[in-house]
Amino acid sequence: MDQKRKRCWWAKPDDELYVSYHDEEWGKPVHDDLKLFEMLVLEGAQAGLSWTTILHKRENYRRAFDFFDVEKVANYGEKKEKELLQNIGIVRNKRKIQSAIKNARVFIDIQREFGSFDAYLWQYVNNQPIINYWHKPEDVPAETPLSQIISRDLKKRGMSFVGPTIVYAYMQSVGLVNDHLLSCFLRDA
Repeated sequence: MDQKRKRCWWAKPDDELYVSYHDEEWGKPVHDDLKLFEMLVLEGAQAGLSWTTILHKRENYRRAFDFFDVEKVANYGEKKEKELLQNIGIVRNKRKIQSAIKNARVFIDIQREFGSFDAYLWQYVNNQPIINYWHKPEDVPAETPLSQIISRDLKKRGMSFVGPTIVYAYMQSVGLVNDHLLSCFLRDA
């Protein structure tokens, strides 16, 4: 990890995991449904918390949620839900855990309808990331008209913890938008 490189304001230089996430994942286009589901669950879990909290629990989430095998998660029953609520390695919020399970079922419905969740999601940007040109942190929006549209559609389909702010963070994390500041070394990578 190169500490001298200029990064986005949120990539905490003293947290190697955070910097690695910024450098290797954030803003890079994702077309793998497994990864898209993982990030959907993690972004929902993050609601009201810091991304640092979730990022440091990510490996626990992977193990707890069967490495985000959407079919397995969609079939979780009451016993597995109770097990997750006892797992100190993840955020033990009943609504968020139930949401992850319900969202898995909707995710599968979307896969059936569109052939993949990737096809569904990327249609919103014509299969090309939106490239933004932000100079400073306060330029970056918390939500956009597009995140509102996607949020409404996901909610209509039955998902939860997919409000426009969560959806925008999701769009950033899976590369539908490139919000690296112009000063960031990854801006044009």
